Amino acid sequence: MLYIRFSMLYKELVEVYEQLGATTKRLEKTKILADLIKKTKKEELEIVVNLVQGNVFPPWDARKIGFSSRSMLKAIANSIGIEADKVEKLWAKKGDLGIVVEDLIKDKKQRTLFSKELTADKVFDNIRKLATMEGEGTVDRKIGLVSELLINAKPNEAKFIVRLVLEEMRVGTAEGIVRDAIAQAFDKKIDDVEHAFDMVVDYGEVAQLAKEDKLHKVELKVGRPVKLMLAVLVKNVDEGFEYVGRPAIFEYKYDGFRIQIHKDKKGIKLFTRNMEDVTKQFPDVVENVKKYVKGESFILDSEAVGFDKKTGKYLPFQSISQRIKRKHGIEKIADEFPVEVNVFDVLYLDGESLIDKHLIERRKIIEKIVKEEKKKIVLSKRLVTDNVEYAEKFYNESLKAGNEGVMIKSLEASYKAGRYVGYMCKLKNILEALDLVIIGAEWGEGKRAKWLSSYTVACKKDGDLVEVGKVSTGMKEKAEEGHTFEQLTKELKPLILEEKGKSVKVKPQIVVEVAYEEVQKSTTYSSGYALRFPRVLRVRVDKPVSEISNIKDIDRIYKMQRKGK
Repeated sequence: MLYIRFSMLYKELVEVYEQLGATTKRLEKTKILADLIKKTKKEELEIVVNLVQGNVFPPWDARKIGFSSRSMLKAIANSIGIEADKVEKLWAKKGDLGIVVEDLIKDKKQRTLFSKELTADKVFDNIRKLATMEGEGTVDRKIGLVSELLINAKPNEAKFIVRLVLEEMRVGTAEGIVRDAIAQAFDKKIDDVEHAFDMVVDYGEVAQLAKEDKLHKVELKVGRPVKLMLAVLVKNVDEGFEYVGRPAIFEYKYDGFRIQIHKDKKGIKLFTRNMEDVTKQFPDVVENVKKYVKGESFILDSEAVGFDKKTGKYLPFQSISQRIKRKHGIEKIADEFPVEVNVFDVLYLDGESLIDKHLIERRKIIEKIVKEEKKKIVLSKRLVTDNVEYAEKFYNESLKAGNEGVMIKSLEASYKAGRYVGYMCKLKNILEALDLVIIGAEWGEGKRAKWLSSYTVACKKDGDLVEVGKVSTGMKEKAEEGHTFEQLTKELKPLILEEKGKSVKVKPQIVVEVAYEEVQKSTTYSSGYALRFPRVLRVRVDKPVSEISNIKDIDRIYKMQRKGK
């Protein structure tokens, strides 16, 4: 009987991992991935594309692998047949559990007689199961699933299985490279691939659509977040008019966090701009949407703003940011830190996508379906004008009310998911802050000795991260004052990849908004720039790493400074 293999062998994927890790050149990485994607069967594209990105779930999926390094020590020990203490000692020496397991399997005299060749879907399925297991004996069963993979793995396969489970792949497959690879594999326009991703936020699904020549048929899906429309910063009202045209819509720019509201027959879901599902964290918002918004199914774009229960005044983002990550005591914290939802856009209503309609039309639809209730759910305050004086007065009123400034939008704007387009900009009363990701830190001294209190921050450049300096001020020491050194240390510790003396390298996951006095040229940092007198304004728990500031932003700010001198 002829045996036909339907599934890609995991070793084929590992060969690609090795090739990707061997080059730093973007074009080479893109071609390697494109070749892999092109030869992959349609039914396996989701698996393969997710695995090359180092994950088993798309960005919007709330499920987490949740497998600790300690559990991995046991899984490695079980699969090799040695004591966990020995594995831990080797880990301390080599600093990478992937390298540890690779070396141990190489040293093993023979593989298990009944070992099987691993397939990509077997690895994918086992790791996915880790996220869904619960109940008595869960930890042991999870260790068993990983051990099963390692027992059957060749040395280099085991290395990448360990890194995949621990979410430490580090093969340099940024979103831009995956996007370009899909476009190259199926001879599609990069913009079309990116647009499809912005709509479904899953490159596995995008690759399937591209292979079937269906990118143009991509549609919004209620219950699944889309990439939010983004805005560029302008210096004044005149520049705003120049950017979007006259007349324009001016809206209050609130100091809250973006919240995407989805409703269908299954219920209501809430997502941050980071595509994190925060439905459970905001039961008050869910109830208010049920009560005050009409429609069988819809997708709304809005801003959740905290306010003081006694005075009714709006509060800064930091005062309510703790609600986003809260898992326990939700009702109590909802009462302590209430939010008002300010709705400013609608993308979908009762079976119809509205993203191609003009903003002025979408606003009229919002006015029909949202019954305003102060301090619960309201429409964003707005002004339609072509008059600079009126616009500046509105801007100053927004600042006086405690907001960040104003959004300026074209009346004819369609909704462009994930894009900076000529339809929308923002005007703020502060020097443009930068959203940067923490890639390293240092343990403090004296009373800060137990905290990571100096942070190396980076921006994006061509799909990579480059350093722009260190920041050690702006964090608080007391919880009532905001995000503390202690809190950020707890968040950073599980992300530590390497530790040397007082310095640590961390997985780039935590985004901070950084203010500064000036951007300077510098040879100290890989970006070529340094920030003078930087300070942390806030931890952006609502913002993904994919949306941090780009080197082009810093270039632009530096040039603007030079012109002003």
